[in-house]
Amino acid sequence: MLKLVRLALTAAILTAIAVRLRRRARMPAKPPAPPAPRAAGRTRMGPVWGAIAAVVALTLAAALVPTGPQAVSELRAALYQAQQSAMTVAMDARGKSPAPVTPAPVTPIAAVTPTPASVTPTPTSTPTSTSVPVMPTPTPLAPTPATTASAPPTGIPAACMLSGPATVRPISPRVRAAVNRQWRRIERWLRENAPRTYASLGAPGRAGTIALAEAQTGLELPDDLRASLLRHNGVSGPPGARFSLGGEQVRGIREIRDQWRESCASRVGRGDPIGRLVRVGTLIEVDADTGHVVASMVRPEPIWPSYHAMLRDMADALEQGRPVLGARATVKGGLLRWSDAR
Repeated sequence: MLKLVRLALTAAILTAIAVRLRRRARMPAKPPAPPAPRAAGRTRMGPVWGAIAAVVALTLAAALVPTGPQAVSELRAALYQAQQSAMTVAMDARGKSPAPVTPAPVTPIAAVTPTPASVTPTPTSTPTSTSVPVMPTPTPLAPTPATTASAPPTGIPAACMLSGPATVRPISPRVRAAVNRQWRRIERWLRENAPRTYASLGAPGRAGTIALAEAQTGLELPDDLRASLLRHNGVSGPPGARFSLGGEQVRGIREIRDQWRESCASRVGRGDPIGRLVRVGTLIEVDADTGHVVASMVRPEPIWPSYHAMLRDMADALEQGRPVLGARATVKGGLLRWSDAR
């Protein structure tokens, strides 16, 4: 617009100069006698300046008044901005992108808009609630030979090879917290004093595996023993580096089951009733009915009233350096050793 105004002013100035030069060219060499005075509004320059003013006015009007294409372009821009504002308000209100309303002149937006079919999941991609089990269910499951960890020893009678339904039983939260507290004391001492023995502690056991062992033995293990197996399922690593309780080997779930089967076979062979004792160490056993910890091959009376009480005495023996089961804890090369306390 500024260019047009500048061109109009330039044209007006050039026109005035041209008229002035033309008048001078018509003047005579000697000035004539002064004519009679005329009225002020009768000069010939009036129409010229009026024409110049008209040209300037028309030029400014042409610059300020929008043309047809310009008006159409501004209308399209205003319509597009209004549509974009409406889309933004809809997105904020519904939390998702609405289907855009694309005006006919603006084709690129419609070209890049994805269709709803491109994001619709196929029926095969929908997960089912039964495809990935999260935890063992309390529904009884009939054990099969494929569910056992290892093949049973040969020569085991049918009376010692039970196959009842396996059901996961809940553990008292108070008992489990008490057992974990004693294990934390043992773990902390081993980590600080015998790190190589600490590395031999087994991974946590599974409630389903314990339930299967109970079904295959016909016994219900005490809560504190099951809580301990859920904390550490036995030990692993070289035999000389494995953790023991006062020299007593720590067994895992399947080892406890297999040892019970061997003991059951021995009793059945002698005509004795099937025992209720579960061997959890080299000599230490747990009574499935009372929960007492005994050593039936040494003496009949209980050594500890419960498996938790045994873990507590073991933690005290490690922290205080006092003997347990006639042995005292020592450390050599990062390994826990139990020496004769006498």
